[in-house]
Amino acid sequence: MFSFFKTFQEDIKAVFKNDPAATGIIEVLLTYPGLHAITFHRFVHFLWKLRIPVIPRFLSHINRFLTGIEIHPGAKIGKGVFIDHGMGTVIGETAEIGDYCVLFHQVTLGGRGNEKGKKRHPTLKNNVFVGAGAKILGPVVVGENSKIGADSVVLDSIPPNATAVGHPAVVIKINGKKIGNYCKLRHRKSIEHKVVEEENEENS
Repeated sequence: MFSFFKTFQEDIKAVFKNDPAATGIIEVLLTYPGLHAITFHRFVHFLWKLRIPVIPRFLSHINRFLTGIEIHPGAKIGKGVFIDHGMGTVIGETAEIGDYCVLFHQVTLGGRGNEKGKKRHPTLKNNVFVGAGAKILGPVVVGENSKIGADSVVLDSIPPNATAVGHPAVVIKINGKKIGNYCKLRHRKSIEHKVVEEENEENS
């Protein structure tokens, strides 16, 4: 129980940290659907882990009706996660969201197949930012501190400290340095090689 309230405190702090429009604790508690959806989900996820049938799915359905945010009971969500606006956001069953991530409205953490018992949805490491309308599909991993641009479609894993945009998404920055020619994620080894080459040129 203590752990739940500590996590709830971190979720509230995340609202004030990420939304300059938040003016007071009462306003946040009453009017932020992202906070409501995540808090409700933590209870539903607890029931899911107890393998209680039907009820967790029904409660997640109510959660979607009340907040416009669909979170499968099986999804794992870390502390301090902030969903801004939230309407139309979908988080799949095997999705995992690390601590202090930020998601905007109409984000989808979805699957690309219907295989049961396997990891089908994305994993977001800590401090990931996902812009409005972005779709991250399949069992890909988005590395720590990475940013996904609005309306991007991510089909491959993203390295840490990267910025990716586009449809399909391409990495345009790693560690704050621009990547030449907007290399595609499926050629991530060439991206890493390009960064090394640029660093060597700067040092020479």
